[in-house]
Amino acid sequence: MSQDITNKIRVGVLRGGVDSCYKKSLTEGGNVIAHILENLSDKYKPVDILIDTNGIWHVNGVPIEPEGIAGKVDVIWNTLHPNLSKVFKDLSIPIVGVNYLNFLSPDNRVMLEKHMKEINVKMPRHLILPLYKEDIDGTKEKYATQKAKDVFEKFSSPWIVRPLVSDVSMGVHIANTFPELVNAIMDGIKHNHGIVVEELIIGKFASVHTLAGFRNKDIYSFPIIEKFSSLEKEKLIFIAQKIYEHIDTNDYLKTDLILHPTKGIYLSDISSYPSLSEDSHLNQSCESVGAKTHHALASILEASFSE
Repeated sequence: MSQDITNKIRVGVLRGGVDSCYKKSLTEGGNVIAHILENLSDKYKPVDILIDTNGIWHVNGVPIEPEGIAGKVDVIWNTLHPNLSKVFKDLSIPIVGVNYLNFLSPDNRVMLEKHMKEINVKMPRHLILPLYKEDIDGTKEKYATQKAKDVFEKFSSPWIVRPLVSDVSMGVHIANTFPELVNAIMDGIKHNHGIVVEELIIGKFASVHTLAGFRNKDIYSFPIIEKFSSLEKEKLIFIAQKIYEHIDTNDYLKTDLILHPTKGIYLSDISSYPSLSEDSHLNQSCESVGAKTHHALASILEASFSE
């Protein structure tokens, strides 16, 4: 590893982008930079890598070709699309944050389900509705009604309706009736998004944070802070670690699980990006074992060099 003259590990924080997640990525990347400066500056040095809305790459404000980043950083923290991680993988630069594994992307639910079936982890049934196109689909009302019928025929209410790609401007809808489902799909059309409609599993929710190398353990899962019995917690952590091992992310994974009273445990969502805010679930989990978020962040960075 080639470090800078201060012998600090240079963490390139990739943020920005040309899509609707630009502002979200700016904020997330800014939080990583601030967190390193405030808590880990004795060992790590953040390097701001920005892709502007025109697709131009910058390092600390200076335009650069992606290939020119090699030699300027020792590890990349990616807050953008997983596909961008391939650029750095090809340059042999370690990557943390958003993984290059495509099924972690919100627009590839099918691949995620395939992998979960391999390890017998259940997921709620769903239907992906493609982006509405007037010349093909007819009127918006016709499209929304037909797609609602398709959902209705596949699985019954209640339903969760959300955008295929994360967008804070479009809310997540819970629909209990057919007209509510049509209206929720219409909202997705209005926001120009593909849509995921998923069956709503009623149960108790838990989030498990799993990472490598923390407290000298190959795989460490923070205790579940939600109210469950000891046996339920044991089962939930077992599932989370099984998912972590199967995905082989080798750094960090947040696993959101639902425990249904009769149907068992379902995977609701996974995320390879740790939230670093003081009020985050990760911070609460860290504090439950006498740790801080930056301890987890340091462990994630250190684990990246063992990949």
